[in-house]
Amino acid sequence: MAGLTAAARVLFETAEVLVGGERHLNMVPDTGAERVAWARPLHLTIDAIEARRGQRVAVLASGDPMWYGIGATLIRRFPREEMTVLPQPGAFSLAAARLGWPLADCATITLHGQPIDSLRLHLAPRRRILILSEDGDTPKVVAELLTRAGWGPSRLTVFAHLGGPREASITEEAQSWGDRGVPDLNTIALACRGAPDARALPQLSGLPDEVFEHDGQLTKREVRAATVAALGPLPGEMLWDIAAGCGSVAIEWMRAHEGRSAIAIERDTARAAMIARNSAALGVPALRIVVAPASKALDGLPPPSAVFIGGGIGDPGLLPQVWAMLPSGGRLAVSRAEPRGPHHLWRALAPVTQFCRREIGLRCGVSPV
Repeated sequence: MAGLTAAARVLFETAEVLVGGERHLNMVPDTGAERVAWARPLHLTIDAIEARRGQRVAVLASGDPMWYGIGATLIRRFPREEMTVLPQPGAFSLAAARLGWPLADCATITLHGQPIDSLRLHLAPRRRILILSEDGDTPKVVAELLTRAGWGPSRLTVFAHLGGPREASITEEAQSWGDRGVPDLNTIALACRGAPDARALPQLSGLPDEVFEHDGQLTKREVRAATVAALGPLPGEMLWDIAAGCGSVAIEWMRAHEGRSAIAIERDTARAAMIARNSAALGVPALRIVVAPASKALDGLPPPSAVFIGGGIGDPGLLPQVWAMLPSGGRLAVSRAEPRGPHHLWRALAPVTQFCRREIGLRCGVSPV
């Protein structure tokens, strides 16, 4: 309560319904308001809030609710005009202040409800990363991942109960963290430092071919770099990678910037498993994988902003189907095939045909790579 502003206190004291975690609800005095604790799955409580529309509902949250917080969830359900958001300094701001790290120079991520492998995307020499933890085991899991990946000398500072009377911190190298536990409410500040065997990978397209597990079905580095550049990934956009092979194009699309999504469509189950391993190892475990022939997989998928067809073009209806699904401004890249017996084979470093649908007309270019 001591951290609430005067305006926040008024909203709390006049609320008819209080919503929050058990920890937050236990911190505040009884005002006679109905109390609703967060349930799992979360949407059950969001539904409960909606059922009380028209009442004065106050939702308790830590720090800035619009930065990996409940505010970002609520704004997807309720109109902005129905909400008043009163932020406080969040865990990232507090941790940066304690360490003297300029916040604008730090990568900020959450591992709360997110795969641990998403951290791999951000590892680079001298990189500073602020991490919201899932629970008290998260620092240990992060330390284990860093040590396995060659980043064992990285320094972890774990803050517990930031901003409260029980605030505490522990600093140790990842390789020396061991099994120590910390309170569930913790934030990790990671100063990256690689061992001699650490391999830092850029987020630009054109990763070395050897970083991908593959069985030969791989869009080679030079073609991949040109292809991703032609696809022109923008924040918030969706890529379909059809006949994805080892998933290299979809993975580089997602690595290029956070906030993008991709679907890798691959009919071969062994290759689909390989895509899953590659996406985790290269820091984009959120890549969605659909195991099915392209002709049966496209209907019902979220609409694409761009499409890469790495195989399957032998289906005469595929290219027209995909082209019709692209919105205005969508991009399509196709790798050219050559006959091989009764089948067609994608040849590495073959010419690449790139199409772009624009509002002012169709533009088509063919260039050797």
